[in-house]
Amino acid sequence: MAGCGKCGAKLDLGIAAVGRRDVCPSCGAELHACLHCRHYDEHVAKECKEPFAEVPSDKESANFCDLYQIGDGTDRGGKASKTEALSAAEALFKK
Repeated sequence: MAGCGKCGAKLDLGIAAVGRRDVCPSCGAELHACLHCRHYDEHVAKECKEPFAEVPSDKESANFCDLYQIGDGTDRGGKASKTEALSAAEALFKK
């Protein structure tokens, strides 16, 4: 199921495509933005898994990318996962 990349709210879009002016009903974020795309990844070049994408500098604002596909709203390596990883490492190496 599609989800907001900012707040994680699940979006019931059915088979409808996300338009450039669509916003998240929960947090108001513009949905046709890199942050919400399934190709967005903070750990790859240009923060996009699509090698031929023309990636905008602002990843949170709506754009005109033809390769855009709504993601599932999961955290893709942001602050929450870093905190979890650090906690797990500390627990593992705790004396």
